[in-house]
Amino acid sequence: MSTVEQPLDSVELNVSGMTCGACAASIQNRLNEIDGVEASVNYATETATITLHRFVPAEELVRAVEDAGYGASVRDEGEVTIGGTEEAFEESLSALRNRLVVSAVLTVPVVIFSMVESWQFRNWQWWALVFSAPVVTWGAWPFHRSAVLNLRHRTTTMDTLISLGVIAATAWSVWALVWGDAASMWGSMGSMLSMDHNDAYHVYFEVASTVTVFILTGRYLEARAKRSAGNALRALLALGAHSAVVLRDGREVEIPAKEVAVGDVMVIRPGEKFAADGEVVEGSSSIDVSMLTGESVPIDVTEGDSVTGATINLTGRVMVRATRVGSDTTFAQMAKLVREAQATKAPVQ
Repeated sequence: MSTVEQPLDSVELNVSGMTCGACAASIQNRLNEIDGVEASVNYATETATITLHRFVPAEELVRAVEDAGYGASVRDEGEVTIGGTEEAFEESLSALRNRLVVSAVLTVPVVIFSMVESWQFRNWQWWALVFSAPVVTWGAWPFHRSAVLNLRHRTTTMDTLISLGVIAATAWSVWALVWGDAASMWGSMGSMLSMDHNDAYHVYFEVASTVTVFILTGRYLEARAKRSAGNALRALLALGAHSAVVLRDGREVEIPAKEVAVGDVMVIRPGEKFAADGEVVEGSSSIDVSMLTGESVPIDVTEGDSVTGATINLTGRVMVRATRVGSDTTFAQMAKLVREAQATKAPVQ
């Protein structure tokens, strides 16, 4: 990534790889260690909002996040996605759902064998090991992987605690089963509650499995909730124009709305949206500005009047000279305010 050549007042980063609030706190602390940087990292929207009090290259900010063990990229002005593209999100959510379903199905018999004494049979602990092994390895793999990555960067997160708990419960159970002769002791709930249970070995495969399933369930619900956090912004941006018809060498040419430049003369027919803020240079019409003001009654415009991007031309054909385009338009500023409201946190947090 190239160094930013002009000073920035603020910058937003997309941050990937966060799994809990501790990750966001770690990234925020790393960014705030840079002189002249005031950062706020939002775990829900996977963004870092950074206020710069001096010139800091964007690549330095990205490198600071990567040094903390996470991914980062500079957020584009018109970007509205949270946590990647829709395709990437659906793929990751599907993988998480499959991991959860398989782990839950395998955990059910482990819990029944372990907690319902009437269902226990000789050597049931070995079956508990067989059913729980995929859960505590493959099912809990995201937690183990994150814990190792955090360890490499000398940090700890909730994944560290989960991984240690699952490994500890599983390791003890395997030891008790293989070397402690837990199977011959039956290790039932009744023996645990009896007076002579001190010499008995017990297995805790159900603990490791249920903890894994419980956290996977939370991660799945959390992923869906995080994605919905961007619905308001996506709905707002959907109101904008995606293309525009401009005059080029006396001909009407259709171009993407983001390519409209200041001074371009746009041709807007009835039913079309204004792609940028501008001034009417020819024609007259009625305009639906309810998107901007909430007022359901259209307003009339004629030559010399100003119009706002994303509003809808209702009746006549008009020609408008663009005065503010891209991130400078009123519509873009509205979207920016909504995005900043989602990305920032109150000081009390």
